[in-house]
Amino acid sequence: QVQLVESGGGLVQPGGSLRLACAASGSIFNSNNMAWYRQAPGKQREYVALVSGLGSTDYAHFAKGRFTISRDNAKNTVNLQMNSLKPEDTAVYYCNTSPASAIKFRWGQGAQVTVSS
Repeated sequence: QVQLVESGGGLVQPGGSLRLACAASGSIFNSNNMAWYRQAPGKQREYVALVSGLGSTDYAHFAKGRFTISRDNAKNTVNLQMNSLKPEDTAVYYCNTSPASAIKFRWGQGAQVTVSS
């Protein structure tokens, strides 16, 4: 069973930056498009961004121009660089396969991101 472990969350002021990392226990990335999702309190989990096995990317409208997703297949990691953070970015961030993937791994514990002054 693949394990996903997210890290890098924290408390940051509006306008600040954070870099999240997702580490997987197995060599899954080469054959899967990977994505970041987030879930704010009282809301459904939503898509943030994806990176294909070849490195092409896609972003939700709110992430364009502020977030950058990347992957390192050799290290089995997927990263999310978040800049110009806003209070509405406050959520628990998770990684998993892309929304269109038939396979979903067990969700990890997520990384809490809190944007507040």
